[in-house]
Amino acid sequence: MKYFITGTAGFIGFHLTNALIQRGDEVVGVDNINDYYDVNLKYSRLEAAGVSRKAIKAGIPVDSSSLKGYTFIQMDISDKQLMMDLFKKERFDVVINLAAQAGVRYSLENPDAYIQANIQGFMNILEACRAFPVKHLVYASSSSVYGANTKMPFATTDNVDHPVSLYAATKKSNELMAHTYSHLFQIPTTGLRFFTVYGPWGRPDMALFLFTDAMKKGEKIKVFNHGKMKRDFTYVDDIVEGIVRVSDRPAKQNPTWSGNDPDPGSSYAPFKVYNIGNNNPVELMDYIGALEKALGVEAVKEMLPMQKGDVPATFADVTDLSEDTGYKPSTSVEDGVAKFVAWYNDFYKK
Repeated sequence: MKYFITGTAGFIGFHLTNALIQRGDEVVGVDNINDYYDVNLKYSRLEAAGVSRKAIKAGIPVDSSSLKGYTFIQMDISDKQLMMDLFKKERFDVVINLAAQAGVRYSLENPDAYIQANIQGFMNILEACRAFPVKHLVYASSSSVYGANTKMPFATTDNVDHPVSLYAATKKSNELMAHTYSHLFQIPTTGLRFFTVYGPWGRPDMALFLFTDAMKKGEKIKVFNHGKMKRDFTYVDDIVEGIVRVSDRPAKQNPTWSGNDPDPGSSYAPFKVYNIGNNNPVELMDYIGALEKALGVEAVKEMLPMQKGDVPATFADVTDLSEDTGYKPSTSVEDGVAKFVAWYNDFYKK
């Protein structure tokens, strides 16, 4: 299979590319390598996949030296003509869109970036899939779409019309846009609502990275909502396994779908939305405890109120994903955090 993966210099995209190449697929990956966080980490992920930093900066497609079948191109998905030209040339089988402006908190500071990347960029992907048909379009949504919902666990059958951040609103918009193209042009689309992904090569703006960095420096860690938070922390290898399983099963029409009682997670069109999480929410203080154990350091905690745009708890109902694909996350928080710390120490030589 020939895959097009956006965001391959990113956290999940890097791991997914490795997994697909290792099973024998061909991957063309793109990333604009923006400076939302340390670009050195992004370049280092690409170098770990055998892509030369020097060649990337020359602005040409780069074939990996270690992952045979992986070609990387520095490109922004918000450039429609570049997307169209690439799809016309490559004729992809499966598209997995992971490129996005991430982060709930940053959406309060720079909302325009979310419209350009998450709305315009995704629109270009849809249009390219329309012009040059693919077998399946898989795209990253987010648990943040559940917004003000309080019923636990979160299920794809729930209404998600009350986002509490612009980031969440753009992800909900992606689901609506995908459904429209599934309906109009019969493009099989599957959205994946990720739940707090963590692990080696993780993002520096995420809690685990921030906590680890502060604790290694002997600084305080910021604990929001006074520690009264729960998250469905999901290890990156479990996430990647789920993405691969989903990508192999193009979305189909739901024959029992009814407009009188519409299921938000499926459709009469070839459209599907899944939660992809650990199905086991963990108290934030227990997560910090696992990190303290892995580092051998007790955290100095600065207790703070809830941040705007944040929610106190997430909990993924993954029943339909498990039934449809056999997905079953298996990495405990203790093991996952320990693996992250081992990577962090090696990468930063600390």
